[in-house]
Amino acid sequence: MSGQKPVTPSPEGIAEAVRASKTRGLPPVHLWNPPFCGDLDMRIARDGTWFYLGTPIGRPALVKLFSSILKREEGKYFLVTPVEKVGITVDDAPFVAVDFEATGEGADQVLSFTTHVGDVAEAGPEHPIRVVRDPDTGEPAPYVLIRADLEALIDRKSFYRLVDLGSHHDGWFGLWSSGVFFPIIPSKDLDSA
Repeated sequence: MSGQKPVTPSPEGIAEAVRASKTRGLPPVHLWNPPFCGDLDMRIARDGTWFYLGTPIGRPALVKLFSSILKREEGKYFLVTPVEKVGITVDDAPFVAVDFEATGEGADQVLSFTTHVGDVAEAGPEHPIRVVRDPDTGEPAPYVLIRADLEALIDRKSFYRLVDLGSHHDGWFGLWSSGVFFPIIPSKDLDSA
C-alpha cells in the first residue's frame, strides 16, 4: 500500500480489508484505532435496512460483514478496519432485535435476543434493556444493548410478546432477565398507557 489515504473510501475496499483481517468471531474493532478517512454515504434506517448512496444493500452477507465492524465513539457511528475509519449515519439504533427466547420465570427468567444480522445477546447486567417513551405520544421505544455501546431497537411484535411476560416490581411494570429487573413503565401509569 502506498501509505496515502483514499479520498473517498468505498464499501468494496472496506469489505476487502475486513475479509483480509478477519479471524473467527467478531473482529477486534475495540483494538483498532485507524485514522478517520471521511464520511461514507451509508445509512442504517430505523427498520435495520442498510443503504449505500440511497440504495438498499441487498446482500445480507455484506450487511452482516459491515455490522461486524461497526463502532460507536462519542455518539457517532463508524465502520472500522485496521487501516481506516469512515463515518456512517444511523437513524435510530444500528440493530433491530427481531426475536427473542424466554426461559425460566420471574427473577430467574432469561431473555435472549436475536438481531436482524444474527447477533445474540442475553439481557442482563452486560446487556441491559431500556425503554424510552416519546414525550408527545407516550409511545415506547425499547432497546437492548448488543455489544460495545451498540443497541438494537426491539421490534414491535417482540415488544408485545415481552409485555406479556412483564411483572410489577417496586412500583414499576417491567421485565426480569438474568436476575435484573428492567423497568418499562411506572405501575401507576400502566392503565393510562
